[in-house]
Amino acid sequence: MKLEARSLSFGYRGYPVGRDVSMSFAAGEVVCLLGPNGGGKTTFFKTLLGLLAPQGGRVVLGGEDLARLPRAEIAKRLSYVPQAHPGYFPFTVREVVLMGRTAHLAPFAAPARHDRERAAAAIAELGLDALAEKPYTRISGGERQLTLIARALPQDAPLVVMDEPTASLDFGNQVKVLERVRALSRRGIGVLMATHDPDQAFLCASRVALFRDGRLLAHGAPEDVVTRENLRRVYGVNVGVAEIRCPGAEARRVCLPELPSSV
Repeated sequence: MKLEARSLSFGYRGYPVGRDVSMSFAAGEVVCLLGPNGGGKTTFFKTLLGLLAPQGGRVVLGGEDLARLPRAEIAKRLSYVPQAHPGYFPFTVREVVLMGRTAHLAPFAAPARHDRERAAAAIAELGLDALAEKPYTRISGGERQLTLIARALPQDAPLVVMDEPTASLDFGNQVKVLERVRALSRRGIGVLMATHDPDQAFLCASRVALFRDGRLLAHGAPEDVVTRENLRRVYGVNVGVAEIRCPGAEARRVCLPELPSSV
């Protein structure tokens, strides 16, 4: 299964945001989308998900034009994990995760035993058993983000789009989310993930796409794309890229901002 943007232009009525973007991601790989605030990432995601109509080009899901697919069929192929939000209704964590089975239910049908088992398995996989009966509105931001990832699992879609899943999370919860992203990839699920942290691309991505002003500036392997020159083009700051080796771990690359010396 693959999701493709083919010469895609996107935006809102009377307000173009991006144009001529061609990229794809497939089951089993992780693609990180990097770019500054206001660079068009969220609008691009909304267009990939079919929430906004393309202004040019097209989106192809599993070899078929996304615009011609019923919403229920899209949901069986492609799931979405938004940024964690406080929520307005006190659904329990279990109920929120069970909502991921909606795409597989007939209209007005109630979840069956199998649906509840799938939700329970997702809760266990994300380590949320102790929170299962707690209201979603009463748990922490990191726990809400893990709940939203858990909700995507019972949907049984081979592709997942995540919009900044580590935003506003503490360091420990960021690590937990990245661990789940890598685990999804090992299970054969494809992940397209927006992030503001280029280090995360080195941790879990098979490919990286750099966005700025609605344009795709670079696309490829992390070591080829996340470079000093490209980060300067995207963020307008000087960033060093170095390789480090911690005891007992493999060497990996990290990004080090170059702050000006004090006067």
